[in-house]
Amino acid sequence: MGKDNSIFKTLKRRKSRIVKIGNVFIGGANPIAIQAMTKIKTSLVEKVLAQIEELKKEGAQIIRLAIKDNRDASAIKEIKKHVDLPLVADIHFDANLAIKAIENGIDKIRLNPGNLREPDKIKKIVELAKKNRIPIRVGLNSGSLRGIKPNFTKEDTVNLMLKEAADYLRILEKFGFYDIVVSLKASDVSTTIEAYEKMAKICDYPFHLGLTATGVFLCGIVSSSIALGILLREGIGDTIRVSLTGPAVEEVRVAKYILETLGLTNFGYRIISCPTCGRCEVDLVKVVKELEDKLSTQYSILNTKPLKIAIMGCVVNGPGEAKEADLGIAFGKKDGLLFKRGKPFKKVSFRDSLKELLKQIRRF
Repeated sequence: MGKDNSIFKTLKRRKSRIVKIGNVFIGGANPIAIQAMTKIKTSLVEKVLAQIEELKKEGAQIIRLAIKDNRDASAIKEIKKHVDLPLVADIHFDANLAIKAIENGIDKIRLNPGNLREPDKIKKIVELAKKNRIPIRVGLNSGSLRGIKPNFTKEDTVNLMLKEAADYLRILEKFGFYDIVVSLKASDVSTTIEAYEKMAKICDYPFHLGLTATGVFLCGIVSSSIALGILLREGIGDTIRVSLTGPAVEEVRVAKYILETLGLTNFGYRIISCPTCGRCEVDLVKVVKELEDKLSTQYSILNTKPLKIAIMGCVVNGPGEAKEADLGIAFGKKDGLLFKRGKPFKKVSFRDSLKELLKQIRRF
């Protein structure tokens, strides 16, 4: 392997309880799990199954389903027959939907303290969750907070989020329920970070990290990367979901990049490439895009070893970066020099560069 420059080797994770979601454990020293949410009405079973399969191939480990009505809740039973990933029911307003979701085999329930708070209704959900040994996420969003006002400062919002979450935890604990995951999401980066940081000091339940309503695609990627990156760097977070106004599979891809960039996991390969400039004399963007597309679907067939692959566009920094990778190529005017484990070994034309890289990945 190439040089490991991770600054996270000594990262100290926050101590949290361990919670089992289907066949996935989160909290404690367990790996940080990537969650995704389907973007199709849950009762459309065939379409949901197709999207779950796509998300699984990309790397999702837990899938959340929006349960809006009885048809959605009933569909869980059929979906479970064809899926081996844990499924989470996203419940708002209606406690009966949570009960029906549990009866149909869901692996976890998400409840929103902002719209489902009646203790008698929560008690019924808790009793059934206990019986079926499934956890509950206290999934709080700043947008659904009771009592939030237009003139609230960030501090006001954070304090209200903490109070609402703590109150809800007390209700669950009053009924003897401790199989809990907590999330405190806002659309604002600093509000989200501060809420999780403060909550980390007052409970030991595992945290589901994320932002809500992050905005348009690029904005959402940047906001999520900053918020989740800071919290994960502090050792906070046990499972993550990136929310984007875009395809669900892109959310998983971004989550993977966040975890891999922080050195918290390895999904098999990492491509590093230069941004290109006036010195670049080849279509580097084309090579990187085509390689990424092929590896995202074929890597497990081509190679199961973790690899760092460098694709560089000129001779200024290119050879140096390529030498630090397991495999690399540094391009000149019309061709490139391939590196393996830091040593140059073959000259290839630009036209054949992708084909040769894939061949070397297969052989590595």
